[in-house]
Amino acid sequence: MARLFWVRHGPTHAKTMVGWSDLPADLSDTARLQRLEAALPSKAAVISSDLSRAVTTADAISGNRTRLPHDPDLREIHFGDWELQRFDAVADQDHIRSFWENPGDIRAPNGESWNDVTTRVDRAVAQLLNDHPKRDIVAVAHFGVILTQVQKALNIGAFEAFSHRIENLSLTELHWDGEEWQALEINQIL
Repeated sequence: MARLFWVRHGPTHAKTMVGWSDLPADLSDTARLQRLEAALPSKAAVISSDLSRAVTTADAISGNRTRLPHDPDLREIHFGDWELQRFDAVADQDHIRSFWENPGDIRAPNGESWNDVTTRVDRAVAQLLNDHPKRDIVAVAHFGVILTQVQKALNIGAFEAFSHRIENLSLTELHWDGEEWQALEINQIL
């Protein structure tokens, strides 16, 4: 059995849609980082997205665990022309509402759809499982990335997946038994 421990990066405090922009994480809550680090399996390998907010969070909780190279396939959804805009500031409100209310093939202009992100993240997870069979993996990533995997583990639609909160520095534990995913913990705050 493989266990994936998904950790959302530390907060950026941005009030806009942040996808591929490389904003830093606020890692000042050292007590919470220590509790998170202590809750992770000691023999796990740690991987992160290549965005600095995920990289620095992973570094802060790695301890003596094996650190794997950063993976750009674990990046947040690419918001394209909507990047760093507030929802209500996007000119085409019908388009952005459809993007969030009917996640699937609808893309942000010059960005990704939900299905694009899911395909990208599923590819990264499949590669991790292939390269590290039956190994515990800690993956530090982003809200959307983690939700793609929650959706898969719970066998629900994308819209239903969006009903789940994934807080900064939360822990989501998913298990793969070789045939199906199980969600043991979603959005655990330590």
